[in-house]
Amino acid sequence: MLKRFFPLLLTVLLACSCSTLSQINWDYGHLANAGMKAATAASITDEQVVELCRQAVAYTDAQTPMAEAKYLQRLQKLMSGVSQVDGKTLNFKVYKSNEVNACAYGDGSVRVNSALMDLMDDDELFAVIGHELGHVVNKDSMKAMKRAYLGSAAREAIFAAGGYGQLAGTILGDISEAYVNAQFSQSQESRADDFGFQFSVDRGRDPYGMCRSLEKLNDLAGGAQSSALAKMFSSHPDSAKRAAKMRKKADQLTGQETTK
Repeated sequence: MLKRFFPLLLTVLLACSCSTLSQINWDYGHLANAGMKAATAASITDEQVVELCRQAVAYTDAQTPMAEAKYLQRLQKLMSGVSQVDGKTLNFKVYKSNEVNACAYGDGSVRVNSALMDLMDDDELFAVIGHELGHVVNKDSMKAMKRAYLGSAAREAIFAAGGYGQLAGTILGDISEAYVNAQFSQSQESRADDFGFQFSVDRGRDPYGMCRSLEKLNDLAGGAQSSALAKMFSSHPDSAKRAAKMRKKADQLTGQETTK
């Protein structure tokens, strides 16, 4: 037990580097159970998850170079009529990255990589962001952040040191990486596709934007430019069917569906 105790104590000290030992209200119950499963997803409130999102995004922003101003200007113009989703105020930034990816967090932060913007036209990009916001509305993002947090080796140390103050950068980095790389289930992705489609249509965008974006990502999967977003497709055997489903919805909406 002592061999397990000292590494966890060290983790606590590192995690709480901004506090003096005299300021920490130790929870010895959690510390004693450091090597065991102590917290479940049900024990973490939505407010705490939003705070984890806020801190994780702030850490990632500080560690990631931002794209040239033209990218953010394009994104802000594209999303100018969308300020809130699911009661959360949205904020947008563009990372300079060759990886085709985008991510929406449970606190309303939306982060888009420049490579994705280079790949997509405005209608396709709008649909992809709508898809990511669908994960927020459907609570998929909140669940993913809970899993990322619970998967952190430092979760017991965080609890032992008093809970949800400002977390150490190493911990936030681990949580943020786990969240960005999280994979949603096929049903979650399908619901997010539907949301992205309707999100686009309701705002006067091309109804084919969703299917075209999925087709591009599906083509990209497994290729030399494969990314986290593209790998999402290669991990699901029915990814091509998702794109076809979105094209059929667009055909039905525009009256172009043919009777076989």
